[in-house]
Amino acid sequence: MYELVQASEKCYYINCPAKIGVYAADSENVYLVDSGNDKDAGRKVRQILDKNGWRLTAILNTHSNADHIGGNKYLQEQTGCKIYSGGIEAAFTKHPVLEPSFLYGGYPCKDLRHKFLMAQESGVTDFSDESFPEEIEIIPLPGHFFDMVGFRMPDGVVFLADCVSSRETLDKYAVSFIYDVDAYLKTLDRVEKMEAAIFVPAHAKASADVRELIRCNRDKVHEVAERILSICREPVCFERILQEVFTGYGLTMNFEQYVLVGSTVRSYLSWMKDTGKLSAEFCDNMLLWKRV
Repeated sequence: MYELVQASEKCYYINCPAKIGVYAADSENVYLVDSGNDKDAGRKVRQILDKNGWRLTAILNTHSNADHIGGNKYLQEQTGCKIYSGGIEAAFTKHPVLEPSFLYGGYPCKDLRHKFLMAQESGVTDFSDESFPEEIEIIPLPGHFFDMVGFRMPDGVVFLADCVSSRETLDKYAVSFIYDVDAYLKTLDRVEKMEAAIFVPAHAKASADVRELIRCNRDKVHEVAERILSICREPVCFERILQEVFTGYGLTMNFEQYVLVGSTVRSYLSWMKDTGKLSAEFCDNMLLWKRV
């Protein structure tokens, strides 16, 4: 874990739970793609940089989930590096309580205010700032989270953030977190047509060809949607839908899984209502969902 892997002449990634990209702009200055899940991850990254004689110029955040920005604060305090982000992701990075608040749909209890869902705050510079390295292409990858992006480096390496999960992750957890299902599927379609020297997803193996992995992720989305539709043969409330999803996939509910899977199931319900596959009605002061 935390092994530095060379992907191309100028690009590397640190093999950890959420892969951290490294772009060596020259022999001394490097940019990170994300920073890991906490201060300890940041410390390990700092050790790798020091060992290679690299100076951290900036961190490029793909999105604001805690496992991608958790090392921001430590690395920024230690090195004075800039942290680039944009859109809603920048707001979540500056005010990380927004993540558990959004997931829960209200003020999060202490069980949700921990490092896995709430990173420490860090200062942010917008992608539009003139100091952002012009040789790096920002690739919009919405769907998994609000304004998630990937990055294409000058030598053709593409960091894909969380737009695909590994087959092992899909098999184990079944319901991968998705904020906007329609946008997510469109992102998969877009990435499927891309070419790169090598793709580096945060939660799957680096590969020059991710088309099969994209198909697996797309198929899983439609599988989950069909399961939800089958649960909604008769009018049913959200909590019962969520219970059936957990039971059907053999998942174990706790506070963290309740908000992550629960938020995702709500996104599926919205998507299928907007596309005419589900109807919603209020009965006895309860919102009920039914297959059309």
